[in-house]
Amino acid sequence: MSNKNFQAAVISGCIFFILLVFPGCSSAPTVERVSPDTVTDLSGYWNDTDVRIVAESLITDCVNAPAISNYIRSNNKLPVVIVGTFRNDSDEHIDTSILTKKFETALINSGKVDFVASASERGELRTEREEQQAWASEETAKRLANETGADFMLIGSVKTMIDQADRTMTRTYWVYAELIDIESNRKLWIGENSEIKKVITRSAFRM
Repeated sequence: MSNKNFQAAVISGCIFFILLVFPGCSSAPTVERVSPDTVTDLSGYWNDTDVRIVAESLITDCVNAPAISNYIRSNNKLPVVIVGTFRNDSDEHIDTSILTKKFETALINSGKVDFVASASERGELRTEREEQQAWASEETAKRLANETGADFMLIGSVKTMIDQADRTMTRTYWVYAELIDIESNRKLWIGENSEIKKVITRSAFRM
């Protein structure tokens, strides 16, 4: 084989090797679609499965709370509820707005309460009403100071307790929800869920 043919063969072999190897080294992620009900626990921290378990438990208790039934019976109307703050008192980042939105959705769909906009939502609505006074027609402009006052406020918190020895850690979550009478400050219902407990064992091998 001539030197020229040999060089051509080497170049062709290198190109073939590159085409064969580099597709396997692609940095593109592997994506797999799963059912929303699939239990996933990759890190041991709070996740969508925990939200679902806690929300289903506490929402059932809240919807069936005697305070709601008593209010409807005494006043012949549904109580109006507003969502307050769900504090994250845990040691990790938890988006508690997901939990509160699940509460709000389930309670409204239960047909046992009415909801009004939360404090974070009211500002935008009030700005819109104020602008309507100047720019909307008199027939369609919405009146100021005509908001529906809430009867109850829903608040809550998420807390964690951690126990650790060597490479094994236990994380236990406590989630509380409370329904409070706004006028009297009476606590009408308190729900607690402490079903979420995880044992996490870290590998001794480190890269």
